[in-house]
Amino acid sequence: MIEIAVDNQTLNLEVRGWDKLWALKSRLEIPLANIHEVEADPTIARGWWKGLRAPGTHVPGVIIAGTFYQDGKRIFWDVHNADNTIVIGLADDRYDQLIVEVRDPAAAVSLIKNALSSSDV
Repeated sequence: MIEIAVDNQTLNLEVRGWDKLWALKSRLEIPLANIHEVEADPTIARGWWKGLRAPGTHVPGVIIAGTFYQDGKRIFWDVHNADNTIVIGLADDRYDQLIVEVRDPAAAVSLIKNALSSSDV
């Protein structure tokens, strides 16, 4: 699971628990300017094909965590429970998408959208 926070025009994603091992990452810092979309989408995590793992962990129905390549995109995943999945679309970043599980998808999407609208001022 991921915990998110916004600080100084940066979205901070903290990888929690054993997911640090499975994802081979403990933290991601994304400039708000690089985020072009965010939405809650449980369906994206339910499909079986996640792409080519490089590096990461994929045990179908249990966990997907780490970096994957799919359809020419570099995607960071950290999902156990598809119902709590959010998708963050990025531009000008090392990843094209972040697909992560959060405790409260609606609150996470709202937090990010509010930070994006505040950064436009």
